[in-house]
Formats: sequence, structure tokens, C-alpha cells
Amino acid sequence: MTRIQRRPPGRGVEWEFETLVLPKDFSRNVVTRVLVERAEHGGWELDRLRIGNDGKRRVVLRRKIIRQRLTLFAG
Repeated sequence: MTRIQRRPPGRGVEWEFETLVLPKDFSRNVVTRVLVERAEHGGWELDRLRIGNDGKRRVVLRRKIIRQRLTLFAG
């Protein structure tokens, strides 16, 4: 289950967050591969990782929102 949300800007930087819930039967190596794949191909970085009492890993990833600025050329 993934969930993406955007938080309001704070001090000039906007972040986009994605929440992953990984089952307890995923090995540490599998979780590492999933997170590395997200980081390399999606630009995500780890914000928070929590392991619940039930063994599920709740992972919050974040990445910067890069806004393009309109540039006008004087002609």
C-alpha cells in the first residue's frame, strides 16, 4: 500500500511524501532492494522507518518538488 501526499512549503523547499507499508515476511535484503530501487529511479530518500509491534515496516520516503520557472526572452 502506498500513499503520496504533499505538505505545504516550509522555508522555500517543498517535499512530496510517499508512505509504504511492507509486510513482516519481507527479509531485510528485500526491503533494502526496494528502497534502493525507489531512491535510484524515483529520486526518493528515506525520511522515516518504523517497525511496528506486528512486524510491519512503515516507511516514509520524501523527495523535493522542483518547480519550473517561466523564463521570458526579450526579443
